[in-house]
Amino acid sequence: MRALGVDFGARRIGLALSDATGMLASPWKAIDGGGGPRAAAERLRAIVAELAAEADGLAAVVVGLPRRLDGSDNDHTPIVRVFAAELARLSGLPVILQDERLSSHEAESRLAVRERDWRRRKAKLDAAAAAVILQDYLDHR
Repeated sequence: MRALGVDFGARRIGLALSDATGMLASPWKAIDGGGGPRAAAERLRAIVAELAAEADGLAAVVVGLPRRLDGSDNDHTPIVRVFAAELARLSGLPVILQDERLSSHEAESRLAVRERDWRRRKAKLDAAAAAVILQDYLDHR
C-alpha cells in the first residue's frame, strides 16, 4: 500500500507518493494551501479519497511537522497540527506527523544538482520537500 507525503505551507502544499511497496517516495505535485488549515484539509480530503480508491490504495498520510533545530515547536507547528487532525478526521486514514527539520533545504540542494534555474526549482520545491519528508518516514519505519 502507498503512503502520501505532505509538506503543508500557507501558500502551497507539496505532495509526494510512495510506490506500492512503500519503499520509495517520489515528488508528485503541489496544490493551493490558502484558506487556513481546515480549508486545506478539506481540499486534500478529495485527493486522498481518489488515491485510496485506486488499485494500489493508500495506507497513510505523512505530514511534515515543522520544528526548530533544537526540536522545539515553532510558530507554524500548531497550524500543522490542526491541519493534520482535521485531515485525519475527514479522511479516516492514519495521519502521521514526521519531523521535517531541514527538509526544504535538502530538497533545494537535490534540485539544484539537476536544475540550474532557481525559478524552475522553486516550482518543484514543495513536492520535492514532501518527498524528502515521506522518504524519511519510510526509511525509519
